[in-house]
Amino acid sequence: MSAAFTLDNLKRILLEGAGAAEDVDLDGDILDTAFTDLGYESLALLETGGRIEREWAITLDDSALTDAGTPRELIDTVNRHITRAAA
Repeated sequence: MSAAFTLDNLKRILLEGAGAAEDVDLDGDILDTAFTDLGYESLALLETGGRIEREWAITLDDSALTDAGTPRELIDTVNRHITRAAA
C-alpha cells in the first residue's frame, strides 16, 4: 500500500486496536490533541504502530511512536516513512 496515511486511517486503526474512551469523540478536531488526552497510552500506540507497519509495509523506528505526541505528528511521521519506502 503506497497511498498517503490519513487521519481516517489512523482513527480506524486506533479503534480496531484499542477502541476509544467513552468521553472521547474521535470524529472531532483531534489532530493536535495529545494521544494521552485521547485515552491512548504507550501500549495502544505500540499496537497502532504494528498495525500501520503491516498495512503500509513500512518499518517505524522505535522513536517514531514515542516522539509522536499527537495524531498530526504520527501521520506526518508515517507519511515520511511511506515516501522513503517508495523512493
